[in-house]
Amino acid sequence: MKASKFTDAQKAFILKQGEQGIPVAEICRKAGISQASYFNWKKKYAGLMPSEMKRLKQLEVENIRLNRIVSHLTLDREMLQVVLKRKL
Repeated sequence: MKASKFTDAQKAFILKQGEQGIPVAEICRKAGISQASYFNWKKKYAGLMPSEMKRLKQLEVENIRLNRIVSHLTLDREMLQVVLKRKL
């Protein structure tokens, strides 16, 4: 996945402009983003401060890592059960 060229602070500033009543089309034109990006950011980050955005990203990365670990352990457990059934 391509990394965003916008920092969390920039995203927060862009979203804050939308809350102040500036038209979305104008915000997107000035920032150089699509309206789809704006609304995706709004859905994900609405009301968050830049530090909270960073923490959210860290939690998402940690969640992905933990899910990967659980899936590997589940696969190992299933393989061991198959081996035990064959021996019996």
